[in-house]
Amino acid sequence: MNEQQATRLAQAWIDAWNRHDPDAILRHYAPDVEFTSPFVSALSGEASGTICGREALSAYFRKGLQAYPDLHFELIRTLIGVDSLLLYYRSVTGLLAAEMMIINGEGQIHTVRVHYVKE
Repeated sequence: MNEQQATRLAQAWIDAWNRHDPDAILRHYAPDVEFTSPFVSALSGEASGTICGREALSAYFRKGLQAYPDLHFELIRTLIGVDSLLLYYRSVTGLLAAEMMIINGEGQIHTVRVHYVKE
């Protein structure tokens, strides 16, 4: 993944979230995505904190958009790795988030690990 691809993906992802458009958000994810976040257990009841598959992720994202109707993300920085990127952004309720995404050969997000901290 080069800088231009990473920047384009990051901005499209942020824009989709800020429009509260779950279909646009989910287009970025592979069908067999594995998504891990501290919010998973609170919003979905999944104690492991991990959601597998785009269909399950869709249900989780839709719950999140309902739970946080004023959700707005502010992208701070995009860091680029080998077939991966890390989005550093301001998330719900002002939390800082770092979201590490592994990108598959089709350019879709395959694996996600989300981290949060209060300022």
